[in-house]
Amino acid sequence: MSKDFPLNSLGFAKPPSETRVVVAMSGGVDSSVVAAQLAEEGYDVVGVTLQLYDHGAALAKKGACCAGQDIHDARRVAEEMGFPHYVLDYENVFQEAVIDEFADAYLGGATPVPCIRCNERVKFKDLLETAKDLEADCMATGHYIQRKMGENGPELHSAADPNRDQSYFLFSTTPEQLAYLRFPLGHLPSKDATRALAAKYGLAVADKPDSQDICFVPNGNYAAVIEKLRPGAADPGEIVDLEGNVLGEHKGVIHYTIGQRRGLGIGGLGDPLYVVKLDPDTRRVVVGPKEALATRTIPVREINWLGDAPLTSRPEWHLTVKVRSTRPPRPAILRPISETEAEVELLTPEEGVSPGQACVFYDPDSSRIFGGGWIWKGR
Repeated sequence: MSKDFPLNSLGFAKPPSETRVVVAMSGGVDSSVVAAQLAEEGYDVVGVTLQLYDHGAALAKKGACCAGQDIHDARRVAEEMGFPHYVLDYENVFQEAVIDEFADAYLGGATPVPCIRCNERVKFKDLLETAKDLEADCMATGHYIQRKMGENGPELHSAADPNRDQSYFLFSTTPEQLAYLRFPLGHLPSKDATRALAAKYGLAVADKPDSQDICFVPNGNYAAVIEKLRPGAADPGEIVDLEGNVLGEHKGVIHYTIGQRRGLGIGGLGDPLYVVKLDPDTRRVVVGPKEALATRTIPVREINWLGDAPLTSRPEWHLTVKVRSTRPPRPAILRPISETEAEVELLTPEEGVSPGQACVFYDPDSSRIFGGGWIWKGR
């Protein structure tokens, strides 16, 4: 196709009908709208849904993605819009790459974010390779994030709607992946706009509720899932204060997270106490006053850097960072140790910073994401 042909909406110099796009379809309204919109625009759409776990198993729940009803919903959208749809069995990959690490991280006293690992190790790795095997020009998803062309190639930017922005969960997207990926919903002003498009296309999923929590964790009960995956993991132990004084007993470190206040079972001891450290080796839950949760220095590793200049090209970077998905970016100084490790200094201490969470880097002067890494050890 001539390079003089105007770029289509996916950035290719050829007609939509000659542009094949694989759409990762979870069965929810977001990815369904992406598939329907691209099909209506005339693209050669191929829908692919991953079955990530046995939808009849105890781990699955109603309202989760990538199982039973959701596979049916994705197939129905494909039938309505007239494009092919495939279901790929990724149960073993998901178990090994996501669920097992989730269990082991919790047992190690961390607070993991399996949705990031799923994007990194399954959706943007194996599924992306499948899209290339299908000779697709690109792969599109229903994530709320933006891909913009910069002077040095594609850049990752926050979604237009800050309430829907999923940049925290996509920081590990590599430049090579970003070149191949498309995010058609990132520019929309709200989720209402997405649902309006679903209604416009007559999709049965237009009013389908958003999935909640982690897909393989019923009702947000992490401990129950860990006990199922790792029998005997919930060994009891001591609850101690910062000086090591025993204040009570707990039913297993896996039942606690950094910053937790309720449900400690040690009331009546004066000022409120919070979980400030989990020590799985000694099976101890360490508690202390709220100020003991404040963290200023965060060690970060497994960094995926998306800046134009190499991470180590400067002794420090003045950025904003997110240490939890629900918190706004805060001013920080990033000091590289190597291409994949750094120390992050928060200009204002944050409470409840936990190993296993992500630390995501943002440009303070724009919507651009500079990547991120994993918080990896205690304070």
